[in-house]
Amino acid sequence: MADIKIERTHGLGLAAARKIAFKWAEQVEEEFDMACTYEEGKTADLVTFTRSGVDGTLKVTKEHFALDAKLGFLLGAFKGKIESEIVKNLDKLLEKKPATKKPATRK
Repeated sequence: MADIKIERTHGLGLAAARKIAFKWAEQVEEEFDMACTYEEGKTADLVTFTRSGVDGTLKVTKEHFALDAKLGFLLGAFKGKIESEIVKNLDKLLEKKPATKKPATRK
């Protein structure tokens, strides 16, 4: 078995982090055929995901994401590729959008 551990800090607050985690769960359900459950809490949320050969959790707080996954024997051989895909997807969701500038008003 191979383990994947990914941690990311952020300054989004729980409400915004919750939206990102929910979107992440939707993506892995669609793209990787994962079954996800989402549990909201007062100070942290927990996304549990599973499919044949993969089990894991994504813990979400107001300032932190922590993903822990266990890969079965067959998928363990692809740990590097799987981990890089998870990192890419999570980092893309966490990218800060540039603030849109309001056009100057004329006087």
